[in-house]
Amino acid sequence: MINDDHLLEFEEKLKYIPKGELFVETHQLCQDEAVLQTEHFNSFSDGVGITKIFPVFSGIEISLNQFRASRFSFHHEPMHSVIQINHCRNGRMGWELKDGLSIYLGSGDLSLHMLDTCAESEMSLPLGFYEGMAISVDIEKLAADMPEIINDAGIDIVKITKKFCGNGKVTALPASEKISHIFSEMYDLPPKMCIPYFKLKVQELLLFLDMLEVSEEKELTKYFSEQVEIIKEIHKQLTENLDKRFTIEELSKQYPINTSSMKSVFKAVYGAPIASYMKEYRVKQAAVLLRDSNKTIAEISEAVGYESQSKFSNAFKEVMQILPAAYRKQYRN
Repeated sequence: MINDDHLLEFEEKLKYIPKGELFVETHQLCQDEAVLQTEHFNSFSDGVGITKIFPVFSGIEISLNQFRASRFSFHHEPMHSVIQINHCRNGRMGWELKDGLSIYLGSGDLSLHMLDTCAESEMSLPLGFYEGMAISVDIEKLAADMPEIINDAGIDIVKITKKFCGNGKVTALPASEKISHIFSEMYDLPPKMCIPYFKLKVQELLLFLDMLEVSEEKELTKYFSEQVEIIKEIHKQLTENLDKRFTIEELSKQYPINTSSMKSVFKAVYGAPIASYMKEYRVKQAAVLLRDSNKTIAEISEAVGYESQSKFSNAFKEVMQILPAAYRKQYRN
C-alpha cells in the first residue's frame, strides 16, 4: 500500500509538471550520443511523470522513472533488437501485453521483455504511483561496440535474450535478496556519480542474468487481461461503497470469476489480499475525513464501513499507529 510520506515526496517532485505530461530529462556525457528511449517515443497519461535517462554504454541506457497516475499509454517503434529490464522500487505497475496477458510488478520485482512487445502498450498503476528503473540494451549496437568491461566478463547478451525473451516471451521475477543487492544502490545517487556507478552495476546485473537459471516456479504469474478487468471492476465497487461490506462469495456470484482466482488476481494487481487492502483503504479514507471534514468520529466510522466506533478506532490505530482523535488533533494543531 501507499506510504504517505513517500507519496508526499512524489507529489512535491511532480507538482510543476502539467497534468498529462511525461517530463524527459536526458543526462549525456557528450551531445552526439544516441538515446534509445526518446527515439520515436510518445506517451499519454491521466497523471504526470518524470523520466531521467542516462546513456551508460553504446547500446545501453538506464531510465529512472517516477509516475503519479492511474494509467500511462506508450507508443514507440517496435524495436526487435532491444531488450528492456524493468525494476520496481516502490508502488505497483501492471503491463498489458500484446498477447492478451498482463504482468504486475511490486516492490523489488523484475521483468524482461523485448521492445517489440510493448510498442503499443498500456501501463496501469493500481496504487496511483510507481517508481522504478528501466535498463534498455540494444543487442546490435552493443555487439558492434562491446565495452571492454563487459567483453572481459564473458557476458553473452544473445544468450540472455533468448533465455528470458525468446519467441516473444516476457519474464517476470519476484523480489529476492540478489535482485535487491544489485538495484538498491542504483537509486538516489549524486548526479556526478550516476553514470560511473551505473557502468559497474549494469555489468553486475548482466552477469547475474547470464548465470541465472529460471524455472516457471520462480516466475511471477501472468494473468489474462479479462481477469484483470473484472478485478478492477470489483475494486471500484468495493472502494466506492465503503459503507457496505461485501463477502468474497457475494462478489463471486456477481462477477464471472471464481473465489480462488479473485483472491490471487486481486493480490497480484493491488499487492495485498482483499481484506487487508480494504482495511487499509478504509482507514486512509477515514484519515482524509478526519483532516478535512467536521464529521464526528462516529459519523466517519459509519461512513467507512465500521459498525462500531471501537472497532474503527482499533483498526485505525493498527494501520496509522495513532488513535483517530489524536490524529485529528495532531493535524488541526
